[in-house]
Amino acid sequence: MKRVALTTAIAAAMLAGSVQAATIYEGNGLKYDLKGDLQVQLRQKIGDNQDQDLEFDDLELKNRVTYSLNEGMSAFAQLDYSFDKRANDQSADSQDGGKLEEAYLGLKFDNIALRLGKQNYSTDEFSVEKAYETVVEDDIFDLNDDAGDDVVRVDAQFENLFVSVSTDLKAEGNGDSDGTKSSDLFVSTELGNLGLMAAYQNYQELGSDSVSSWGVGVTFDAGFAKFGADYGSMEDTADVYNLVASFPVADTTTVAVGIQNRDEDAGDDVTGWYANATYKFPEQKAVSVFGEIGDTDADNTDPGYLVGMRIVF
Repeated sequence: MKRVALTTAIAAAMLAGSVQAATIYEGNGLKYDLKGDLQVQLRQKIGDNQDQDLEFDDLELKNRVTYSLNEGMSAFAQLDYSFDKRANDQSADSQDGGKLEEAYLGLKFDNIALRLGKQNYSTDEFSVEKAYETVVEDDIFDLNDDAGDDVVRVDAQFENLFVSVSTDLKAEGNGDSDGTKSSDLFVSTELGNLGLMAAYQNYQELGSDSVSSWGVGVTFDAGFAKFGADYGSMEDTADVYNLVASFPVADTTTVAVGIQNRDEDAGDDVTGWYANATYKFPEQKAVSVFGEIGDTDADNTDPGYLVGMRIVF
């Protein structure tokens, strides 16, 4: 699932690195953090006559090394691995075991961070969706790739304004590159209880014409509940929107409900819905259990559901 970067607090955490990381070593200007996201689900997917399955949705380990260079300046490196595909399919011909998710190096100057390597595009920060498993689409940018191997990205935090710009170099002629080219922009801000975001992408696969996509989103914290909506469009392809509301029913439990829609220019209009509940143990809020149901109006589909457990650090 994608991370929802809607507030300046989240944006600041992105610049600083991991939020709940375990510090393995710190001394002499060097800091090594390890962050994990482990999740298992008993799930029946939305579809026709689907069977229950035990799935590992997230089995991620994220390594981050930071060196303090001088006042206001640091160097960092990130190396992230995901093992969910290997856990779900241990067949000999599986090519996804121990997948390298991100690998990049960078420099941070006060409120601005430059990073280069294998990483997510800036538009990956866009979305208000709160589903554990996507029902239709997370957002319009999910119709293209959301990460690349030759990415240059800059994140900047200006008081209550967060700006992220990235480009995936085409690197044509390099046998290690897939030839994809993408230019991405994401902006978010917070005005009191109101959050605003916007994103733009120009994406081109090798041998294909470029295609432009844009999206806008809004969130509102009403105190008793949080509401969100986003809308995006890809030229000559599709429009996607998300509506979501989340509210606490206890100090330990949050409920979220959402609607997703994809309207294709040359296909059917598909609408889906989901509802989930998350319980975080009061003694250790990094440990949670959850459940979700969802369905779409596509032909020949039955509702899906899941229950699961998650541990993050």
